[in-house]
Amino acid sequence: MPSPTTHPADPDNLAGASQGLSSATAAQRLAEDGPNALPGGQRRSLLSIARDTAKEPMFLLLLAAGTLYLVFGDLQEGLTLFGFVLVTLGLTLYQEGKTERAIEALRDLTSPRALVVRDGVTQRIAGSEVVRGDLLQLSEGDRVPADALLLSADGLQADESLLTGEPVPVAKRAALPHESAAPAGDGGTQGHRPGGDDLPTVYAGTLIVRGQALAQVTATGARSEIGRIGLALGTLDNERSPLQRQTTALVRKLALLALLLSLTLVLVHGMLRGDWLQAALAGIALAMAMLPEEYPVVMTVFPALGARRLSREGVLTRRINAIETLGATTVLCSDKTGTLTANRMTVTHLAAGGAALPDRLALDTLGSAPLPEAFHTLVEYSILASVVEPFDPMEKAFHQLGARFLADTEHLHHDWRLVQTYALSPALRAMSHVWMASDGGAQTVAAKGAPEAVMDLCHLDAAKRAHIAAVVDGLAAQGLRVLAVASGRFEGEDWPANEHDFDFTFVGLLGLADPVRPQVPAAIAECRAAGIRVVMITGDYPATALTIAQQAGLAASLTAADVLSGDEMATLGDEALRERMAHVSVCARIAPEQKLRIVQALKARGDIVAMTGDGVNDAPALRAAHVGVAMGLRGTDVAREAASLVLVDDDFAAIVRAVRLGRRIFDNLRKAMSYILAVHVPIAGMALLPVLLGWPALLFPMHIALLELIIDPACSVAFENEPAESDLMQRPPRDASAPLFGGVTLWLALLQGMGVLAAVLGAFAWAAPRLPEEEARAFAFATLVIGNLALILSNRSATEPFWITLRTPNRSLWVVVGLALALLLAALYVPWAVAVLRFAPLPWHELAAAGGLGLLSVFWFEAIKRVRRGRRAQR
Repeated sequence: MPSPTTHPADPDNLAGASQGLSSATAAQRLAEDGPNALPGGQRRSLLSIARDTAKEPMFLLLLAAGTLYLVFGDLQEGLTLFGFVLVTLGLTLYQEGKTERAIEALRDLTSPRALVVRDGVTQRIAGSEVVRGDLLQLSEGDRVPADALLLSADGLQADESLLTGEPVPVAKRAALPHESAAPAGDGGTQGHRPGGDDLPTVYAGTLIVRGQALAQVTATGARSEIGRIGLALGTLDNERSPLQRQTTALVRKLALLALLLSLTLVLVHGMLRGDWLQAALAGIALAMAMLPEEYPVVMTVFPALGARRLSREGVLTRRINAIETLGATTVLCSDKTGTLTANRMTVTHLAAGGAALPDRLALDTLGSAPLPEAFHTLVEYSILASVVEPFDPMEKAFHQLGARFLADTEHLHHDWRLVQTYALSPALRAMSHVWMASDGGAQTVAAKGAPEAVMDLCHLDAAKRAHIAAVVDGLAAQGLRVLAVASGRFEGEDWPANEHDFDFTFVGLLGLADPVRPQVPAAIAECRAAGIRVVMITGDYPATALTIAQQAGLAASLTAADVLSGDEMATLGDEALRERMAHVSVCARIAPEQKLRIVQALKARGDIVAMTGDGVNDAPALRAAHVGVAMGLRGTDVAREAASLVLVDDDFAAIVRAVRLGRRIFDNLRKAMSYILAVHVPIAGMALLPVLLGWPALLFPMHIALLELIIDPACSVAFENEPAESDLMQRPPRDASAPLFGGVTLWLALLQGMGVLAAVLGAFAWAAPRLPEEEARAFAFATLVIGNLALILSNRSATEPFWITLRTPNRSLWVVVGLALALLLAALYVPWAVAVLRFAPLPWHELAAAGGLGLLSVFWFEAIKRVRRGRRAQR
């Protein structure tokens, strides 16, 4: 069946609506009706965060310890612990609030956008800002932001399966005059229901799968059809990632171990010494020391703030879990047009005069001279085969060419009327427009598209095809995108079912240049250094694709053997395609639906695949890829919703920046988790071993609460702000199947913690027989705090010595270090704190000795870093 023709609404109504709403009216209606949003996905309030925090084990342990102190009359200690409760709550509210703000900003940035006309100007706004009466411009791939009445529709089809469950798209038409004037029903759509063919209404949440339209909003938010039936569309995927599942399992095991050891300690301490209060406090202290409550914190804060950082790099994160996959990417499949190239098409070469192409011209040789008459028809029909108000850069280039050379000729037809269109399809890579002249008579047909498709429409013989193909090859070898143009005539209104039934005459070829973005070669070189293979996928001619790939620096040397064409791909089985993709750098003449096979072939080889796309047909490939990357400027809503990331400006270099930042986030996450495990070893050890060895108790709940004031900010602030290491993009991609925290990393963290524990035990063993108990406890505690800070500094880099990393800027780190030292000095020298913590002030030489022991506790780890540096240098 041919495409439905354009059915304009009442001209007077359309003219009145053409300016859209005024900004003032839109603001007033937004205030009256509220945002165009559905219930759900609301930001958590501080009260709800506080309520959730109160359920955390660490919080409950602090409350239990404080209550025990108060019950047994230790008012000062009890109030101090409740003070720590408030400080902990404040820190949690700050961290969670910061995370919520980041997620809220991402939710706003990644919400569906709408193209509206306001004050006579077309502008793209957030879908939540659409109001009743807004004039919407809809086109293929858009998600409809609100229920609306169609004022005009050109071949419009919508997928309304979200509302009806029926997967077959339904055709739409423009509203008739009496429908435009009728009052809206309860749902704002004149009583029409979703799912019917030939209706003048579109509905919020549905997808435009074909055509374009102008529509006036009739209902928003909860008043829309989707709002009335209570559906909600989320913009963030809450599915737990493998990393989150690993962390949850680790925390659960450690929490169970902490519970068992704490109960054992309470029983042993109580039975041996008969002091059940101190036994209970020792058990609580051990549970607090072993409970790694920071793990869930970093698993929430790092990805959320990392996504916020990505947004500043021009990359919006729709699925936060994708961030952990970025650093493991091994193959990056990228579109050519608009991603590797600037998507600023310019016509540079013309070949005209029919199938023999006797007239050829490079436009840069013209200067200010007029375009020779022999090329006027070619430019004329390239415009007639394009939309009147083009969005596509190629069609814009044709209109600009006409405006430059045909302005004062009879070849521009502003008074002609478009009466029929035939869209480009996978079966035929060409499109046709049928025009009616103002004086009536026979209609003019103009077609443009891939040279082979247009030659097929013109039914050319083999000799003519070979001649045209040779000219195309010559233009493509210059990196030009080549399109062919044909003309025809048709009488009557009994339109053919497809373009092949027209009688076309070959007119000529146009060569368009689209320069490589200047930052692309450096970005691709960075990918190669990082062990990431870049595969360019394009619908262009193979010779054009090869030239652009060479200009972009896709590989040191490229030949035709490195190019896989769509036709060749169609002949390959799945196993053969997997083998072919091991060496391919360029995929040319690829249909959008073939992208899915490419992704599947690469995944079958064990690659971690990132894939870019912008069209409706790209959605399956984007969803199948480990990281789908949609275009923000030219991408459809369907592509954006299928993707994990959205490029704001469609720039390839932004993808590389995202990979770099993804690696940095993962690196810092691993550093923070190593530090968390390492620092809990000496704390737990000093809560347990002195009791078992018959020494005086070293750590009480208040001491551990004080340490948490250092540990929590170090995890969630200092490590999150840690800059990327210098060799970050010289490393091969990490193994995506390997756990974040296991194997060598786990054992090194444990060894680091054991080193600090040995230093603190040694400090206490030396001080206990020589110093009063309070002073010995203060000496060991100072060693533990300095060892904690040494762990932070040591874990800043897996290879660089920590004295080298001191030159790496991280303001948050130094704030945490300064806070820790201030807390330590206050604990040792402020009389009130000294009494509560059961310390005695240390002489300065003892404080210096404690500091030296704390630093030496991780010094041995620098030798391991040196070995690591040597191994990495040998790779």
